Amino acid sequence: METVLIRALQLMMSLALLVIIHEGGHFLFAKLFKVRVTKFYLFFDPWFSLFKWKPKNSETEYGVGWVPLGGYVQIAGMVDETQNSDDLNHPVEPWEFRAKPAWQRLLIMVGGVMMNFLLAIFIYSMIMFTWGDSYISVPDLKNGMKFSPQAQAMGFRDGDVLLRTNEGVFEKYGADMLRAIADAQTVTVRRDGQEVSISIPEEFGLLHMGKEEQPFVDILVPAVIDSVLSDGPAAQAGLQAGDRFLAFNGRSVNSHNEFMTHIAALRAKSDSITLPEKVEALRRVELVVERAAGGQDTLTVQLDTDFTLGFFTVLGYEPTRLTYGFWESFPAGTAYGVNVLKGYVDDLKYVFTKEGANSLGGFGTIGSIFPATWDWYLFWKMTAFLSIILAFMNILPIPALDGGHVFFLLYEIVARRKPSDKFMERAQMVGMIILLVLMLWANFNDVVRFLF
Repeated sequence: METVLIRALQLMMSLALLVIIHEGGHFLFAKLFKVRVTKFYLFFDPWFSLFKWKPKNSETEYGVGWVPLGGYVQIAGMVDETQNSDDLNHPVEPWEFRAKPAWQRLLIMVGGVMMNFLLAIFIYSMIMFTWGDSYISVPDLKNGMKFSPQAQAMGFRDGDVLLRTNEGVFEKYGADMLRAIADAQTVTVRRDGQEVSISIPEEFGLLHMGKEEQPFVDILVPAVIDSVLSDGPAAQAGLQAGDRFLAFNGRSVNSHNEFMTHIAALRAKSDSITLPEKVEALRRVELVVERAAGGQDTLTVQLDTDFTLGFFTVLGYEPTRLTYGFWESFPAGTAYGVNVLKGYVDDLKYVFTKEGANSLGGFGTIGSIFPATWDWYLFWKMTAFLSIILAFMNILPIPALDGGHVFFLLYEIVARRKPSDKFMERAQMVGMIILLVLMLWANFNDVVRFLF
């Protein structure tokens, strides 16, 4: 329960910031062009609000609604979710949205998207300044990679060193590497000193990588002990630095990855056992170890209560760490944000597939991307990511979104005539229905995942 509350609090804080910044962008440009804003609300307020305040001599009412699904600014003279064409059945006033030239209305509508993207860039820049950046260079992974059964069916083998695709060389370990594999026609690896080319099926994509519990590709970590905790089960069993695991409960172990897979299986099995003595027996494991000094030993070891053995492994690589001064952080943060946006836009193609539609998630999925414990670095990184998503999704040409208004404004600029208020009202209704269906479907998927 505590984990759920921590994630929910982070989600609410993040969304509140993003909504205020987004609506603040519309508000800023509206004020700049002397358009009256009658309401500025965080969250929606049907029937009543939790808080509202109208400063003296101000035409704007500020408030907090009780439905945490976003927020809004009510701009005078504009057909949107807050008012329809009947509300505009009066002579045009000079301080209304509809009285302003198209280019000013366009800037008012894109103001929210601009502010969200600038916020993401600013957050990424401050992350670079505060924590710097670190990544694992794929060429440094001399021990190669660990591949899932799905990847091995394509022709990959454990220990393969990733070199390049038909599009270019591998650089950083992470999401970009996975996208490169998913989009490639061929992947070249080094195997036993020779280069081997592996063909990637044409229908294969990023979503297929997530179908298995085991990662499609992971860093291959040798099953070699680097050091042991002084009071842990490994030390009590006499394990030492340089020892290599060969088997776990009679099953061969060729890497630390496989060792941890066996541990995870035991931990999952223990969740369905209620008798303490049976869990105790489950924690008693048999290990076959190749000693650093030579020879093999078979040991019976009692794992700790959290199914850990108490040792560290030889990773075989050193992360590349980068630090930035204050002014250096801005170009670095901008480059990082642009790369995140490009990756997100590229991944959107999967939404229009059956697997993609079923993978859509609602608030549960969004909340799950935040860490289970409070971590400011991850909180700000996830907030910046959500800000980019909010910016991009809002600029899509769907009625009821900012992008829908932008689309009709561009039509007006090109055709030199604006759509009628009645047409805009109907388009707004269609857009709201589309968004409602998408939201219900996404949250339905969350419920199904939770129950099954």
